[in-house]
Amino acid sequence: MRKFENKVVLVTGGRSGIGKACANRFANEGATVITAQRGADVVFETVKADFLKPDAPQTVIETVVELHGRLDVLVNNAGLMLEGTALEMSEADWSKTLQVNLTAPFLLTKHALPHLIKTKGAIVNVGSIEGLGSNPHHSAYCASKAGLHGLTRAIAVDHGPDGIRCNAVAPGWIDTDLNIEFIESLGDPDEFRQKIGGIHPVGRTGSPEEVAALICWLASEEASFVTGQIWTIDGGRMSKLSLP
Repeated sequence: MRKFENKVVLVTGGRSGIGKACANRFANEGATVITAQRGADVVFETVKADFLKPDAPQTVIETVVELHGRLDVLVNNAGLMLEGTALEMSEADWSKTLQVNLTAPFLLTKHALPHLIKTKGAIVNVGSIEGLGSNPHHSAYCASKAGLHGLTRAIAVDHGPDGIRCNAVAPGWIDTDLNIEFIESLGDPDEFRQKIGGIHPVGRTGSPEEVAALICWLASEEASFVTGQIWTIDGGRMSKLSLP
């Protein structure tokens, strides 16, 4: 029997990148998969949602449960990155980043918990190595991902007695469509790939499917004693000290 047979899995931002890889992985393991984002998903059932709107998370959860009668796994993957230092960033852009990256996962979790408690379900949040360190001009993004890591631990502590497990993954450089397009737009894409690969001990960047494999495992019964953890998946990048 496949790991998620007869299970209902919600993946936010599931139309592309890590979210798409997650949706495919869970479906291959037998799950009924629903994705939630602004646009329609041509592969999976979709609940259209704009997570900049405060009422979107509750509507998404209610719709999924109304359609399928249960919820077993919530993957909070949808995210937003707006660049700027603290001096440069407007309060509006700060608020947008925190709304999508932190408040929406909180509200999705809040409204999902009564249903996940019934199924003894799991939550996996997609954080970032930028919740542990920082790239330049990412003040709001870093703050939101660090907050999501903290929320992950708090949910695990508060709702472990209810049978809920909550973990997060912290991906490094992953070859999503957006990152690939960025590389291809550069003057010498091959040179950039060589440089970016060189900062990773494994000698390369990661794939969405590799992150999805970890997320799927964390949501499965194979990880039944794993909760409240932030799983770095970065090819060793955060472990490698820069040369003097």
